[in-house]
Amino acid sequence: MFQVKDTIVSPDLFDRMFVCDYATCQGICCVEGESGAPLEPGESDQLRKHLDAVRPMLSPEALAVIERQGVSYVDEDGDEVTSIVDGRDCVFTSYDEEGNCLCAFERAYRAGQIDFLKPISCHLYPVRLTRYSDFTAVNYHRWEVCRCAEALGKQTRTPLYRFLREPLIRAFGEEWYQEVKEIAALLEKESPRE
Repeated sequence: MFQVKDTIVSPDLFDRMFVCDYATCQGICCVEGESGAPLEPGESDQLRKHLDAVRPMLSPEALAVIERQGVSYVDEDGDEVTSIVDGRDCVFTSYDEEGNCLCAFERAYRAGQIDFLKPISCHLYPVRLTRYSDFTAVNYHRWEVCRCAEALGKQTRTPLYRFLREPLIRAFGEEWYQEVKEIAALLEKESPRE
């Protein structure tokens, strides 16, 4: 484990190779799982604020869930998460003509309609954050649906921290990310990859 400012970073960020293979998985991480995406304080307010912009992209089933219970709920672990449809899809998933799962918020953001990309837990995935009183743990969440991303990461020789550059900077800042890069450089010197 490595300490970077007030975080404890798993060695997996440096050791694991990872690049989302969207052509293979089709965004299944927004569909599979036991609960919705974890939300940081204030993110449910952002979801509600921009709901009208994404509403046309949502399924009737998702809209019914939002009407009934709202954009989020508290799961069995006591965490606020996005609402889900029939124990599967995040209510904010939308699908293209090929059946690819897309985040409605990200689609609206990329189209310049809103200023909120998506919850940080979604942007950071497959990294998950666990907040403690004195630090935040930054860990890799290994999941069967992402095996194709591990294979593509190995093929392209892309470590997880490099693949997640943008969301890690969004979560922790540029200075934090520079420290992570310095650790990666030291690790590479100690045991260079073949």
